[in-house]
Amino acid sequence: MADGGDSAGGMAAAGGGAPAPAPAAAKPTELARWWEDKQDFNTAFLQHLAKVVPDIYPDEMDSLTEKEEKMAQMSILDPLEWHLFREDPDICLEKLRQSSTPQLCGKVFKGGETTYSCRECAIDSTCVLCMDCFQNSVHKNHRYKMHTSTGGGFCDCGDAEAWKTGPLCAIHEPQAIGSAGENLECQLNEELIAQARKTFPSVVKYIVKMTVWEEEELPPELMMNREKTDNYYCVLFNDEHHSYYHVIYSLQRTLGYELGEAQLYTTAIDKEGRKAVKKGPYVVCQEVKEVIKKHSSNVSQGPLNVKVLHADVVAHQKFALRLGSWLNKLMTYSSDFRQIFCQVCLEEADSNKPCLISTLMLWDAKLYKGARKILHELIFSSFFMEMEYKKLFAMEFVKHYKTLQREYISDDHDRQISVTAFSVQIFTVPTLARHLIEEQNVITVITETLLDELPRNLDKNGKFNFQGYNQNKLSRVSAIIFDLKYILISKPTVWTDKLREQFLEGFRSFLKILACMQGMEEIKRQIGQHIEVDPDWEAAVAIQMQLKNILLMFQEWCACDEELLVTAYKECYAAVMKCSASNYSWDKIMINMCGHTLESKRFKVSAGPVSIHLPLSRMLAGLHIQLSRTGVISRFQDFFTSEEFQVQTLVDYPLRCLALAAQVSAEMWRRNGLSLISQMFYYQDVKCREEMYDKDIILLQIGAAYMDPNSFLLLVLQRYELLDAFKKLVPTRKQDSNKQCTTLIEEMLQVLIYIVGERYVPGISNVTKDDVTIREIIHLLCIEPMAHSAIAKSLPKDENNETGLERVIHKVAVFKKPSVSGHGVYELKEECLKEYNVFFYHYTKTQHSKAEHMEKKRRVQENKDEALPPPPPPEFSAAFKNVVKVLNSDIMMHILSTILQRALVLDSHFWTEAMIQMVLHLLALGLLEEKQQLEKMPEEDVTFDFYHKASRSSALDEMSILLILEKLKGTQQLGSQKEMINWVLQMFETIKCLREKSCVLTTTAAATAPESTKANEMLRIQAREKAERKRKAEAARLHRQKIMAQMSALQKNFIETHRLLYESTQETQGRDVMEDESPPTIDYTRIALGPKRGPTVTEKEVLTCILCQEEQEVRLDSPAMVLSACVQKSTVLTQHRGKVLELSGEKIDPLFMEADLSCGTHTGSCGHVMHATCWQKYFEAIQLNSRQRHHVEQVFDLENGEYLCPLCKSLCNTVIPIIPLETQKINSEDALVVAQLLSLPKWIEIVMARISGYNKKSTEEAKRIAPSLLDKEMEDSSSDFHSILSFGVQPLVKYSESIKDMVVLFASAIYRIGLKVAPNETDPRVPAMTWSTCSFTIQCLENLLEDEGKALFGCLKNRQHSGIKSLVQFTAAQRITLPQSLIQQHLVRLLGVLLPCLKMENTPSIIDIDMFHVLVAAVLSFPSLYWEETVDLQPSSISSACNNLYLFHLITMAHITQVILTTTTECPSAQVQNNSEEAEAAESFCKEICRYTSGYYSQRCPGWYLWDCIKKGITPYLRCAALFFHYLLGVPPPEELSLVSDDGHFKALCDYLSLPTNLFLLFQEYWATVEPLLHRWCADPAVIKFLKGESCIVSYPRKRNKLITLPDDYSCLLNQASQFRCPRSSDDEPKHPALCLFCGAMLCSQNPCCQEFVNGEELGACTSHAIHCGAGVCIFLKIRECKIVLIGGKTRGSFYPAPYLDEYGETDPNLFRGNPLHLCHERYRKLELLWQQHCIIEEIARSQETNQIFFGFSWHLL
Repeated sequence: MADGGDSAGGMAAAGGGAPAPAPAAAKPTELARWWEDKQDFNTAFLQHLAKVVPDIYPDEMDSLTEKEEKMAQMSILDPLEWHLFREDPDICLEKLRQSSTPQLCGKVFKGGETTYSCRECAIDSTCVLCMDCFQNSVHKNHRYKMHTSTGGGFCDCGDAEAWKTGPLCAIHEPQAIGSAGENLECQLNEELIAQARKTFPSVVKYIVKMTVWEEEELPPELMMNREKTDNYYCVLFNDEHHSYYHVIYSLQRTLGYELGEAQLYTTAIDKEGRKAVKKGPYVVCQEVKEVIKKHSSNVSQGPLNVKVLHADVVAHQKFALRLGSWLNKLMTYSSDFRQIFCQVCLEEADSNKPCLISTLMLWDAKLYKGARKILHELIFSSFFMEMEYKKLFAMEFVKHYKTLQREYISDDHDRQISVTAFSVQIFTVPTLARHLIEEQNVITVITETLLDELPRNLDKNGKFNFQGYNQNKLSRVSAIIFDLKYILISKPTVWTDKLREQFLEGFRSFLKILACMQGMEEIKRQIGQHIEVDPDWEAAVAIQMQLKNILLMFQEWCACDEELLVTAYKECYAAVMKCSASNYSWDKIMINMCGHTLESKRFKVSAGPVSIHLPLSRMLAGLHIQLSRTGVISRFQDFFTSEEFQVQTLVDYPLRCLALAAQVSAEMWRRNGLSLISQMFYYQDVKCREEMYDKDIILLQIGAAYMDPNSFLLLVLQRYELLDAFKKLVPTRKQDSNKQCTTLIEEMLQVLIYIVGERYVPGISNVTKDDVTIREIIHLLCIEPMAHSAIAKSLPKDENNETGLERVIHKVAVFKKPSVSGHGVYELKEECLKEYNVFFYHYTKTQHSKAEHMEKKRRVQENKDEALPPPPPPEFSAAFKNVVKVLNSDIMMHILSTILQRALVLDSHFWTEAMIQMVLHLLALGLLEEKQQLEKMPEEDVTFDFYHKASRSSALDEMSILLILEKLKGTQQLGSQKEMINWVLQMFETIKCLREKSCVLTTTAAATAPESTKANEMLRIQAREKAERKRKAEAARLHRQKIMAQMSALQKNFIETHRLLYESTQETQGRDVMEDESPPTIDYTRIALGPKRGPTVTEKEVLTCILCQEEQEVRLDSPAMVLSACVQKSTVLTQHRGKVLELSGEKIDPLFMEADLSCGTHTGSCGHVMHATCWQKYFEAIQLNSRQRHHVEQVFDLENGEYLCPLCKSLCNTVIPIIPLETQKINSEDALVVAQLLSLPKWIEIVMARISGYNKKSTEEAKRIAPSLLDKEMEDSSSDFHSILSFGVQPLVKYSESIKDMVVLFASAIYRIGLKVAPNETDPRVPAMTWSTCSFTIQCLENLLEDEGKALFGCLKNRQHSGIKSLVQFTAAQRITLPQSLIQQHLVRLLGVLLPCLKMENTPSIIDIDMFHVLVAAVLSFPSLYWEETVDLQPSSISSACNNLYLFHLITMAHITQVILTTTTECPSAQVQNNSEEAEAAESFCKEICRYTSGYYSQRCPGWYLWDCIKKGITPYLRCAALFFHYLLGVPPPEELSLVSDDGHFKALCDYLSLPTNLFLLFQEYWATVEPLLHRWCADPAVIKFLKGESCIVSYPRKRNKLITLPDDYSCLLNQASQFRCPRSSDDEPKHPALCLFCGAMLCSQNPCCQEFVNGEELGACTSHAIHCGAGVCIFLKIRECKIVLIGGKTRGSFYPAPYLDEYGETDPNLFRGNPLHLCHERYRKLELLWQQHCIIEEIARSQETNQIFFGFSWHLL
């Protein structure tokens, strides 16, 4: 530090003298030399900054970040680096980077980053690794946890104290030879070190001074040679009191900003901590400041924090932070740099002033967010990377600890951006923690800080009282409690005198806190009127929870050293006695029973004040256990005489707590409100019970061990207020009083069971922590099989958040793997069931009942008796061996005998079956204890004489307990306890035998024979009873079997008697029963098209309305019945994911679907049927209800016609009318004649003549259906306008008006939803939209069936079958509601694709459109050509068959051409096959196409490959066509199509659709007609453009879309998320990356930076992406939260379980448990099916219906 004297004057001396100015516009090297020439670098440096900094940052309102950064680098940072290194800094820094090997990672975590902790190797849970270090460490293969960082921590890689093994990852592993502790970083040369010592002080002091600068003007030394200007900024600072929208609103109102501008400013304020919102003269800025403050006070609790700062001040402060970032980067290159920096920061220039680092810490709470972040990172990269300086920093931190915590509590910023958050980095280092305890007494400092901050909550008795507490302040105080946990997290292995002394001092200070909590917030029973306002109880319980592990840690620390433990015990005992003395009552009472007397305080729990908060007493209990566990208890008499140890006083207060719990259970405190119930819940809950309820039981066990057992029980009876209940007094007739008394007796007996039976605590008996955990798990799994998380949640956690579950679970349970939707569960092993204790003390009442029921049920199934005796308990340790004396005390015998005697008097109100069960349990415990002692030692050494006392009558009790039990055995009211009574009696006999066996040498066999006979007799009786139970069960089974046989015979008899009635009923039961089940009289083949078409199989449908439950047959002339339906836009089949979609507008032409199927309209149904009138009434009722409850947010949008299906609650937005299938039969002879006359050329000629005739009838050219068709083209035609009618017509089908109305309604809904426009029934696009949705829905179903590997027919779900059937029949019937000329115009446009003479300007090429959509629309619109003005006609069955056949053949040939043109010409060379007939035809056909395309299509593939491509490419089209014609015509498909096949049943499809299996025979058959068409198709400009490679076209078969492939290990996704950078934000603020599962795009979710305006509405990145990627529907995986988000529009969404499971088969939302996660392919497939089946919107609606919380979520901003 000798070189540091050059700048000792610091900034204060910079003002003296006027040095020569720096060279104007100097190069970095020149400026560096100028600085070098100056003796006083500090003054020269400041002079230069004063000159250039204001020019670098001229306008904070409109800052150009890139330009400012470039200027700062060139003007200051580059010269500074040249000055420091004296050579090219880039070269020097690169040398340093290559030669340095830092062993500490030190990566500072941002909020939201993923951290990893090894559960096997980490010293504690705060030891974490960053993503890179973890992936390159040995811990990757260990048991680890993943968590999301809140920000502020750093990676512990390289810290040997943080890890048991593997402290270094592969990245930081030293490559050179040397020890692990050796610093292998490059050592700087002396010249560079000297330069750093000269440069760093000025830089650091400038940073510190400008960072903490509060004045409006600059310090004098930075005003050199610069005129003062009147340029000021009104700067708005961030706070946590005002919401985001408060600030936006204030800026809009006060400064007139537009919404977008205000949002930008608010985002900057939130991110950086401050932002200039106004620039101008001082007066103007001051006025703006006052206006903002005044206005913001009106919308929040206080005004916004606004300051007026000079422009130069803002510029210098901004550059000071930039300089901090520069230093931060420099620190990473060398340890020498870090050490010099730390020395500068720790140097004290003045003894009255703190050092620079202390200054920064003390000013931290006043700094804004951006400054804090940079300075904290600088501290991390310097002090925390050097262990020696980390220690010095820690000492400074502890020195100012109280001040820092006080300012943090007053601050409103989050802890992760507070300097107090450094405590976890300091206090959790074991050696550093020891040092701070020894040298700075840090435990005392922390506890005194806590005592300093909490007195504002003290009452007049010096106890904490948190009524009306400030939750925010108290939550900040809890940070101090966590610091206490951190400092105690590692127990010392070696104790020095100083460490012991300092720890004891801290312990005494901690006892003061506990003394303030002892008896806090006392409550008194409310009598008469119910309490008006529930008191605040949460704060006290929350502090108790936070202190739970700290109390245990203090106890464990004390147990590490014998001397320390004894001293701590004495101190704690004295503190307890002191607190008890302050509440001591001199009013005493003498109580007696059974000849025993006790002097006790006069106190009634039901009348006096009681507190459940007794941490001091419970601390003493914990220390007492440690005394017992360590064996120090053997010297207990040395430091406490029996007179000094006031055990009765110790027991009194916990006994009051337990009595309070009993009285609350008896509903004696119900007027005290819910607050008391909540407190009692937490008193026994797993979060608190270790240091509350459990310790109270231990204190009672201590009392039972040290007090006379009769005196102890007298005290218990007094506190439970049950003395009178056991004194032979006449009970009251008041029902409430009797009920309360019986409940209190039950609760007391239960506590007595716990006192003598609960021994699974290390120290109370010889058990380990693992034994305790095993017992907890066994009793949890006795309730039911449980998931891993449910078990872990029910177990107490230690200071490292561990339960010990994984260590022992395999010993007692078997894991059952999960199903697709469930989770894995653990089931208890059979051999562990014997450990079940029906009165396990951690059971709630519900758990107790459930476990008992399950155990009895299991025993019945196994044909065992239902007795549930306690398992033999472990032996008490020496300190607690006297506890068992309570069992055979006189008063205990009296209590048990009294209850049993009352049970003999059946009308007594003072006994219950539960009481008897508990008495039997206590008797069993006593007998088991005596049995264990008799088996272990000679009878003369056994002092426990439970058997004798229970089998003799006492002075007060007329009968012995044994005799009473014999009598109770036959009591009918105790039938459920009979087997337990037998078990107890048998135990009496066993004990008797054991006692007599011990005297076998002095007794004769004759004397023992009767007793042995009696025992054998008892066993024989039990065997007889067991056999009787088995006999009765078998008799009951046979009786049930006989009754079932009789019922079956009666049913058969009824069916035989009423056969005709039964058969007629069968015909009308279902909706899919054929009208005539007898085989047809004529033979037919299953062909759907052409003259050989098979007959329609019609169905007689009788459906039941789900609303009115009335049945109705579906007929054309009947009132309409409808199906609930949901119409939605879909991109499930898109071949161009991410394509910008035109989702709404007047310009969309839905007649032609693009070949890439980029966006279609899907119609689905839940399959539930209603009358149209019933549905309309239901919908109107929903609307009326919604208007009356307008303030209640609905799941559905009524304005868009949405509603929930009345039965299944699926989201629907329309209804589909159910139209019966029209019966069509063809005369085969007539059909063959027509087929011979009507060939394809003739058919085309007739169609063209018909169209030409319609053209002639239209007087106006604009109204012609085919303007492009010239009359001269028809001159040579032999067909006329009416020729089409000569092949068969029939009258038009008539529909009821109700059906027509529903047809119009549904068509209008498809149009409105599909095009997202207002309803318009006259729009010409209405029919096109209905055909389109029919086509798209069929394609979706075919895609789904193929993807699931199901057969084409017979595998659809009922809802899918009903929906598509109704949809196809609707589209066929829809033309009756529309002008036929409109249908004809659409038909002509469709035929224009195939017939060039009809082609118009906007007719697309065959390669640009989807042919199946053309097929459906053409088939459904073709009957419009039969329209006549005078008569309503439609084609006959024969005409329809021919029309459909030729349309299908023509379109199929076009599709084959489409497939060939788009097929790749590259053949896989590895495959060689022989050419077949089809292959040769394909090869020759491709040559023709090559000729028609002028050689642009080149054939390079063999015929077999071409045929294979064609076959695969056309199969999906054929499958869709088969589905369409089946549901249109009702012709059953071949049976092969109901089976699954690898080849897709190509032949069966061709047969069904009247196609030759060699598809090229179509072209040969129609070659004369098709050749000119083919030539026109191939010569289309769009085709030529594609073949030239100038455009991209979809190839066939289209790829079947799936969700993106996810990695198996979730860590890979987290790694991907950690590398994610928001495309619209340059900062490193925490993001919420969301992965689109449709396309794989990573988006910045829930962040203002990526919000955008769509149609004037602000949308988040995910919602906006969903519009283009999924037409508004999308699935995202929120990576850091491990949640699936389903989006179903701009304002609708829900969360869904992620498909990633841990090894226990459970999901982990928010990575709360942190277990390694792996992809469950079954669940991912289920999610994929949810998408492919178009059920996402339905799932969202169901989720929102059950989880109303989602309504508060702003889905549009996701």
